[in-house]
Amino acid sequence: MNRRLTLSLASLALLATPLAAFSQQVTIPPLIKVIVPFAPGAGTDVLARAVAAQLSTRLGTTVIVENRAGASGTTAVAGVAKGPKDGSQLVFNSTSLVTAAATARNVTYDVTTDLVPVAIVADGPMLVGVSSQAGIKTPEDLVAAARAKPEMLTAGSAGVGSLGHLAVELLNDAAKIKIRHIPYKGAAPALVDVAAGTLTLTIGSYSTLAPQVQSGRVIPIAVTAAQPNPAYPGVPAMGQAAAGFKTGIWYGLFAPAGLPPALLQRLNREANEVARSGEVRKLVEADGAAPINATPEELAVRIRQDYQTWKKLATDRQITTE
Repeated sequence: MNRRLTLSLASLALLATPLAAFSQQVTIPPLIKVIVPFAPGAGTDVLARAVAAQLSTRLGTTVIVENRAGASGTTAVAGVAKGPKDGSQLVFNSTSLVTAAATARNVTYDVTTDLVPVAIVADGPMLVGVSSQAGIKTPEDLVAAARAKPEMLTAGSAGVGSLGHLAVELLNDAAKIKIRHIPYKGAAPALVDVAAGTLTLTIGSYSTLAPQVQSGRVIPIAVTAAQPNPAYPGVPAMGQAAAGFKTGIWYGLFAPAGLPPALLQRLNREANEVARSGEVRKLVEADGAAPINATPEELAVRIRQDYQTWKKLATDRQITTE
């Protein structure tokens, strides 16, 4: 009896194995479109193309990038959130995914429930870049000057509701100061006016600030992370003069909620490998960025926290965009 029972159990195990394997099989779409809600050539677009090329090889399918700029990216994101849930459409975005959702007046999706993060391929700090003519050399200098002359110091950004704008307002909250925000139609013209001394400062990635930092007309006095970043030797954290101030910029791949779990796990695993590749690291290392090697569930917590931070700030400061 024991021998028969053992043989029967073994037979059942053999029968179950193919079924288990079958249930874990992943259907990869023959074509995956990675939607980028920015114009071709932008930093997000360049990184998305590098990621898409490697994903295509790793998944054994065609992965292409499609640009759909406009409306702060919300139209493109809405299209993916409400699109097919088979992996054929993904969106590659930056922190603007949550800042736009937190500030836009008519958002037709919930960024925390209608989308699921696949991977964050780069996460790093921004820099507080100050005009060399301002006489401000340290985070403490900036806070002291802002307290001495409320609303006299000015900060330029790419526009109302942009990450640069919200970072300034977050700094105002943390340090209990009043730096006046001046919106521009893009980060580049704002940076030009900081270099000219027309504006006091701007907050942005090193890639954005680099031309004027290298010219010596803009001085990076702080990183926006909680701690100094090895990519910027000698540059302190802004939080040392503004307790609790911390922000940064990330870039990541997102899918519509409801994606088959096995497919989501496969995409997460492959995208995490791509993020660690030399090609992607080379693109983001100047910004002191690194991938977040985490599961979709872990990343969802991060996205929810980010959204809550920016939504509260936007509500408190009455910041809205069309």
